[in-house]
Amino acid sequence: MKTGDHVPRVLILYPYDERLAATTAAGEAIRTRLLQATKARIDLFSEFLDLSRFPEAEHIGRMARYLSAKYADRRELAASAKVIVAGFSSFTAEEMDLPNDVVGAFSDFDIVKTAEMARGLQPEARHLFIIGGSSEFDRSWLARARADLAAFSKDYETTYLEDLTIEEFTKVAAEVPRDSIILALTILKDRDGRNFMPREAVKQIAETAGAPIYGPYLTYIDYGVVGGSVVTFESLGKTVADLALEAVAGKPISNLESPQTYVADARQLERWGLSEKNLPAGAIQMFKEPTFWEQYWLAAVFALAVITFQGTVIAGLLIERRRRQAAETESRHRLLEVVHLNQSATAGALSASIAHELNQPLGAIRSNAEAAAVILRSERPDLELIGQILVDIQDDDQRAHDVISRIRGLLKKRSEIDWQEFDLNEVATSAIRILRGEAERRSVVVSSSHTSRELPVRADRVHVQQVILNLATNAMDAMLEVITTEKRLLLETRLTTESQVELSISDTGRGIPDERLASIFEPFYTTKPHGTGLGLSIARAIVETYGGKISAANRPGGGAVFRVVLPLARNG
Repeated sequence: MKTGDHVPRVLILYPYDERLAATTAAGEAIRTRLLQATKARIDLFSEFLDLSRFPEAEHIGRMARYLSAKYADRRELAASAKVIVAGFSSFTAEEMDLPNDVVGAFSDFDIVKTAEMARGLQPEARHLFIIGGSSEFDRSWLARARADLAAFSKDYETTYLEDLTIEEFTKVAAEVPRDSIILALTILKDRDGRNFMPREAVKQIAETAGAPIYGPYLTYIDYGVVGGSVVTFESLGKTVADLALEAVAGKPISNLESPQTYVADARQLERWGLSEKNLPAGAIQMFKEPTFWEQYWLAAVFALAVITFQGTVIAGLLIERRRRQAAETESRHRLLEVVHLNQSATAGALSASIAHELNQPLGAIRSNAEAAAVILRSERPDLELIGQILVDIQDDDQRAHDVISRIRGLLKKRSEIDWQEFDLNEVATSAIRILRGEAERRSVVVSSSHTSRELPVRADRVHVQQVILNLATNAMDAMLEVITTEKRLLLETRLTTESQVELSISDTGRGIPDERLASIFEPFYTTKPHGTGLGLSIARAIVETYGGKISAANRPGGGAVFRVVLPLARNG
């Protein structure tokens, strides 16, 4: 790096390639610190030397010549520039015999401190495994670890795992005893010459390892290791940047040591059943789930205050809810009583037609019985004919039974709604049978149009039938003054959507004045001289009780049409 007359220039040389997270994180920390401190009045350059894959002296020489030529016209980056090195220990710097004018931001990756942290977390451990790769850097790390761990390893059955393929590393680590400590150094290259990002190699090994793994790099956290004594690359980058800023300001600079920190992955502590109480003092736990109070203390205090206030409010609401439920129950009972009265009135209005319909099968039964008596008095009774007469009597009896059953259902009083699932087409057909006699008496032609599929709805069957009877009798009343040949009543059912069905009842009567369409469902509103004004309002109350809607409109060709829409009990 060098400062010029106006804007300082800094060249950052990365020893490895851009995929190595450690050096990239440190480099970004340097850039951020320099840009902030100079308010972006600085020129930054970056180069990646890729020394892990090309450690040969020839490659280093080529890179030196290439960079010299590349920055030859940048006099601020010439030989007189200040040189700051970082990312290795002071011991390594002594071995490298660095020039006196080179200043270092050293980071001693103390594997012994990491090992001591592992001992504290696993006091019962009896085996020690140290893992290292096959690159020149990997081998130098292993040699350093053998020397540094010489005293520590005497307490364990120690094994160095080196010069293996990644598959062999993974297999051996998976088979280690549970009372083992595994220290992972770096694997930049395995025995087969394959290149790796160290943290990716460690992650592959840790996924199936038989014991906890520790490492001296922060980048190993979140890749399967429990933790270690690390130099955070952010702090390393800040140390380098501070040295650079001192040099830019023209101040004397000297070697510095980057601070170390104990870091642990809380998830791995839980995975291996390791107690956080055994962590070194001041250790940082990453990925630790905060307690409820730590995460939500403000919300909890507010919630307690709200709950205290709400206690009284909820008690009042519960009382009000009971009152409302009692009112709804009372309202439902009143509706059932009104519907029953309406059913009785309908049965009374249709009594003549019902009697006529009932007389037909009863008269037929009597006639057949008299005919059978005459045949039996003959000298040679025709037993086959008598058998046919008995079959006819049974059929007529069933007809009479069906009429009586329909009337009983119409007159039955309920104390609760009888929820059922039934086909709307069947109820419409049943209502037409009840209306048939009255329609014939009034010279009304009743017809129906049903869909070919079932239209299942969930409601009280008799109540829905009552709605149809109310609308149909109103329609026949509306056709009293219409010419006989034009009296037509049509009942139609159809599926409107995948979740609703519609029943429509249309007539050829005088229709409804437009100004009265909005009021016809109101209680006691009627256009009949002797009407009560309750039939349509009761029909609306019934339909809405079962989640439906009812509406009325005039037909373009004359007459009115009433539409009842109910929810489909099931789709498909």
